[in-house]
Amino acid sequence: MINNNMRMTGFASGMDINQMVKDLMQAERLPLQKMEQDQLWLTQRRDAYREVNTKLSEFENKFFDMRLSKTYLSKIASSSSDAISVSASNQASDGNYSFQVDQLASAATRYSGVEGTTFGKGYDADQALAAEYVGQEVSFAYHDQSQDSPKTVSFTIQEGDSLNDVLKNISDESGGAVRAFYDQNSDRVFMERTETGDFNKNGLEFEQLSAFFTDTLNIAAEEQGGTDAEFKYNGIAMTSHSNNYQFNGMNLTFNSATDGPVNVSVSQDVDGAVDKITEFVEQYNELIDFMNEKVGEERYRDYPPLTEAQRKEMSEREIELWEERSKSGELRNDGILRSALSGMRSAWYESVDNPNGDLSRMMDVGITTTSNWRQGGKLEVDEQKLREKLEEDPSAVYRLFSNSDEGDSRGILNRVEGVLESTMDRIKDRAGSTAQTDFQYTMGRELKSMAERMANFERRMQQTEQRYWDQFTAMEKAMQRYNQQANYMMQQFGGMQ
Repeated sequence: MINNNMRMTGFASGMDINQMVKDLMQAERLPLQKMEQDQLWLTQRRDAYREVNTKLSEFENKFFDMRLSKTYLSKIASSSSDAISVSASNQASDGNYSFQVDQLASAATRYSGVEGTTFGKGYDADQALAAEYVGQEVSFAYHDQSQDSPKTVSFTIQEGDSLNDVLKNISDESGGAVRAFYDQNSDRVFMERTETGDFNKNGLEFEQLSAFFTDTLNIAAEEQGGTDAEFKYNGIAMTSHSNNYQFNGMNLTFNSATDGPVNVSVSQDVDGAVDKITEFVEQYNELIDFMNEKVGEERYRDYPPLTEAQRKEMSEREIELWEERSKSGELRNDGILRSALSGMRSAWYESVDNPNGDLSRMMDVGITTTSNWRQGGKLEVDEQKLREKLEEDPSAVYRLFSNSDEGDSRGILNRVEGVLESTMDRIKDRAGSTAQTDFQYTMGRELKSMAERMANFERRMQQTEQRYWDQFTAMEKAMQRYNQQANYMMQQFGGMQ
């Protein structure tokens, strides 16, 4: 620490010691300013690397859909009537299909008779049941798709339970297979299956109702619903428990009965595949533009990063203009980025061993590099040729893009993604991420080392400043003694006159 109490500031010499020391230290600190600028420049380069890694990671996320077969093999289905909704999976066969819906599936329902329950209209179903109901068993049986013996639900009414609690227990104890609710206006309880269909061909869906259902809720003996959907395919009668039916890769939904046959058609979704591939190529080209801009940016060496001291002496507009050039060229001609650009170009060019088809290069499906070499490997798509290949053999196009085999059979996208992953790993080793400490990546260790050198230099500057003050203080003391002696001599000579 500098001892301010020992300083003498020019009383004897008449010199501005404070300004002299300040000027001397300003010259001494010039190397520290250079170190600060080097540190800021390295920080800017680190952040520029991380920006690249963010862009690469965002683009890599686009690969997920492009690796899926449905991107290339997806089907589109349509229906000639709103009575039937349809969608198609990749496994659906192209062509026309004829369906006729005669009856929709419905769920089995039991309900209180016209006289209602024993509680009466307007009953508050949230109040606790009377003591006479506490301890009563609530039980019933229902059928499901297993077609085995009916499943039994049983529980006991507890003290404090309301009617709504009991009805909720019906759903809970049946695992949601049965639901029940109370209508206050009609004083009726409705009890129904949550699934449609006739699960008991020889009788009722609900059986073995306990006295609470028959005597207290007055559940009627008859039952409604519990019917299967009845439909025809090309005149062949078929049934389904549900109004949803899967048929040859198609997902059919019956919305209403039909007056006659409804035509359903399935075809290859070529437009969807072309759109996704061209969109992916556009996103790739945006990445190439970004990376080419980074490696080709002009570097202005006469505009080093501004220190805090320099910023205080400049206006906001001056700072903005300075930093625009200061941050330019942070990754100019960077080896990692150039290697990535070269690697991705090679991945697109290389042929794929495709034994199941004649498509081995991207140019076979109409994807080539632009003729303008200045665009640095951007791609362009011949949509007509791509459409033709997707119509001819979508599986071959899929294998060309996304074959997961290793070696020469590896798909183009897998190769490009491999280059991206390798590049991101190299950048992370050099520039790290926000989740890493400085010691875990190269530039972080360099920044730590710079900070230590700057701290050591700052300590030396304190020692240097103290030395200057010690020297000037010694000079001031010497001059003060000289002045005192001179004054004494003058007094002595004056007394002799």
